[in-house]
Amino acid sequence: MNQILEILEKDARTTPEEIARMLRMTPKAVRAAIAKLEKDGVILKYKTIINKEMVKDEHRDVRALIEVKLTPQKNVGFDHLAERIYQFPEVTSCYLMSGTYDLLVVVEGKDIHTVSSFVSEKLAAMENVRGTVTHFILKKYKEDGDILKQPERSKRPAISL
Repeated sequence: MNQILEILEKDARTTPEEIARMLRMTPKAVRAAIAKLEKDGVILKYKTIINKEMVKDEHRDVRALIEVKLTPQKNVGFDHLAERIYQFPEVTSCYLMSGTYDLLVVVEGKDIHTVSSFVSEKLAAMENVRGTVTHFILKKYKEDGDILKQPERSKRPAISL
């Protein structure tokens, strides 16, 4: 992969000046390369990874991984079905897989019932969907290569009277 892409993938906040120093290039050349990568659709957007366990928020979304078995449509295969599925606002990611199921769909909702309703009323009810298996994410330890550290809890024992 392109060295500039590798650097930005690790930390999108790295400035063109910093990248230029790392790669012994001029900042102007780095800015031009980044602009071309953005224009060509190689860089789609810049994203922040948030450790949601650390955010004091009473409204925390529930995330689920859903295995989907499909009957591919004649002349269009899995692509058309995947496109219909990933258009739902609840779907955050959708992957064609090898193995025992065809698609892996990542879904977010405000609670377990919202995700369950999506699966039963929208996803499983679709023509050509032969079955689904839903796995709710209970805790994240690492995401997109980044370890999501938890705040250290006090090691002092609680005092009771």
